[in-house]
Amino acid sequence: MTNAKFPSIRQSVLYLAILGLAQIASSQSSPAAGPEVAPLPGYTVQSSSTERNWEARFRAGIVANNLRESMQHLSARPHHVGSPYDKENAEWILARFKEWGFDAHIETFQVLFPTPKERIVELLEPTRFRAKLQEPAVPGDPTSTQTAEQLPTYNAYSADGDVTAPLVYVNYGDRDDYEKLDRMGVSVKGAIVIARYGENWRGTKPKVAAEHGAIGCIIYSDPKDDGFFNGDGYPKGGWRPHDGVQRGSVMDTAYPGDPLTPGVGATADTKRLPLKDAATITKIPVIPISYGDALPLLSALQGPVAPEAWRGALAITYHVGPGPAKVHLKVTSDWSLKPVNDVIATLRGTSAPDQWVIRGNHHDAWVNGAADPISGMVAVLEEARMLGAMHQQGWNPKRTIIYCAWDGEEPGLLGSTEWVETHLEELQKHAVAYINSDSNGRGYFRASGTHDLERLINDVARNVQDPEKSMSVWQRARLQRIATAANAEERSEVRKHTDLRISPLGDGSDYAAFQDHAGISALNIGFGGEDDSTAYHSIYDDFYWFTHFRDTDFSYGRALAQTGGTAVMRLADADVIPFDYTAEADAIAKYVTDLEKLLKEKQDEITELNLELQEGVFKATADPRKTFVPPPAKPIPPYMNFAPLKNGVEALKKSAERYDAALAGWRKAGSDMPAEIVLALNADLLRIQRAFLTEQGLPERPWFKHQVYAPGTYTGYGAKPIAAVREYMDQEEWKKADAQVPMVGQVLENVAAAIDKAAADLAGKGQ
Repeated sequence: MTNAKFPSIRQSVLYLAILGLAQIASSQSSPAAGPEVAPLPGYTVQSSSTERNWEARFRAGIVANNLRESMQHLSARPHHVGSPYDKENAEWILARFKEWGFDAHIETFQVLFPTPKERIVELLEPTRFRAKLQEPAVPGDPTSTQTAEQLPTYNAYSADGDVTAPLVYVNYGDRDDYEKLDRMGVSVKGAIVIARYGENWRGTKPKVAAEHGAIGCIIYSDPKDDGFFNGDGYPKGGWRPHDGVQRGSVMDTAYPGDPLTPGVGATADTKRLPLKDAATITKIPVIPISYGDALPLLSALQGPVAPEAWRGALAITYHVGPGPAKVHLKVTSDWSLKPVNDVIATLRGTSAPDQWVIRGNHHDAWVNGAADPISGMVAVLEEARMLGAMHQQGWNPKRTIIYCAWDGEEPGLLGSTEWVETHLEELQKHAVAYINSDSNGRGYFRASGTHDLERLINDVARNVQDPEKSMSVWQRARLQRIATAANAEERSEVRKHTDLRISPLGDGSDYAAFQDHAGISALNIGFGGEDDSTAYHSIYDDFYWFTHFRDTDFSYGRALAQTGGTAVMRLADADVIPFDYTAEADAIAKYVTDLEKLLKEKQDEITELNLELQEGVFKATADPRKTFVPPPAKPIPPYMNFAPLKNGVEALKKSAERYDAALAGWRKAGSDMPAEIVLALNADLLRIQRAFLTEQGLPERPWFKHQVYAPGTYTGYGAKPIAAVREYMDQEEWKKADAQVPMVGQVLENVAAAIDKAAADLAGKGQ
């Protein structure tokens, strides 16, 4: 029986047929065609024309109301990992894929997912207060009342613990904040720290606290960051209310996925680590609270007044401590295995079925998850519906398309990582690219990824209309970058480049295993910047909140589906996989330049620090009535030999030029190019991104194999390009950093050689 929330395949095909006839009639009645449109990258003139027609039909067929109805269904109940509705949603998504003509199944893994048994935060001195640790229902918001099904407010993968200690406020809790505490003569050793959410990955906060001797960590949401300082709190406005809490994982960054099965899929019979050996579990107990619960704790602190940049929006004087506030913190969890259910749906290709274009988004949430992740998931589903309808009408992709609805992303990229680890050999042999989305909102188009896909996603964005402006989403994003540029140099950079630069990826979503572990080209796409609201990881991120304060008419969800589906089609249908190595070489060249700049800045900074110590600047300017400890003198960083990296970049640039020249020759030859040459070329192209991998991986983090794209140890979501070198530079371990340079330089040379092989095959000179 056809699901009422979507047009049937027959209805969709009828619509497409009518649309196609209208387009034919329009073209027959139009005046003579204008200048010839350049072929799409990777296409001949003939195949490009056919592709553009199908893409236009695809984008016209995306229906915003389908996204709305899907969200209402998927976010109707809490659906965290292991919950009944999480499984129901997976089965509902499976049924939709099958209805649309995909060969679909659910793949299940057994993962460690702790859920809380006991949570206590209480102030013992100088007064007594016990935190509620509970988000109240909001009148008029029907799903906020589903208390029995909601996960409590907690941080997953916090160590169990029962501790009592003085409290210290540590701002955002990054390493620089602890250096400032040192200057104030404040130690957190043996203390419980309270940090505010923001600026860094939440898992960084307990990690750095433990490294400095703290025995517990509390994380709270300050209204300056995501509450009333920015706009009215929910339900009057869309911002986090007085008792709103951000749940979330605090896994360490050694590797994503199941903590007990690093590097291998968490199937039922997989050998697992003992819990005590799991490297990603925190060393100290940690728990999140609202600013309503945080206010009595922060108000009880004395000691030095916090630096100006540390002060939030609460109506108190922010003190650092320690004391007289004394806090009791207790966290215990159920450390059992839970199932994660990935939905995998395949539309088999025709002429190149063994090359896979993969598109994904996760379906699990901390609670109801309308924005995160359902706003992205419904766009992905609408893409699949429309592709299925076009397939019924006669569109047949050259390459196989795989749509994935991941489970377990929120706790730590569980479903996608375990799937990639299980199918690693197949993926490295067959995968062309992975395109990810997560949350979606209103505003500007955003894209991050490996830079071999930069040109592709720019071209796609030029073909998608912004729903609220009379321009493409590409043009609006470009103008926004000009408007928000920090200086004239940045504005000039935007204006002089044909394409918008995309950002590198860290590991904030399901692209991580594809890019960082398997060496698969990846993109993450979405819209945002005009949301003016957040209910992130709270019970208020639900359908009622989303349809009042986020993408209320789902027009930007429609734009996301148009963008993602067009990118999938273009990759799946191209004669030659449309990778661009010039953009990749330029990006890597910038990363190497950034390393050189960082070294120079560190040398200048430490030289100045040591000079000021000799001159007595710190002693003279320190307030004698306040405790102040001057920083220690540091050795000036030695010069590093960046030549291997620079030589690797030059090799990349020359190889990219040779490939571009060969590609221009192929375009000129068009369909006269022998099929076996194109077949050999595409096989070469699949291997190029894999050449960035090394078997040993990053120093101290061997799961991360990619030597250009990776997250930082302390940045979490954020990317840290050329991490093997950069991480040691950030830690001021200069000899170790210098020792990594030749290895990464050789990797770049290997990539250049792989591009040269592709260029030779394309020119008909391959062996």
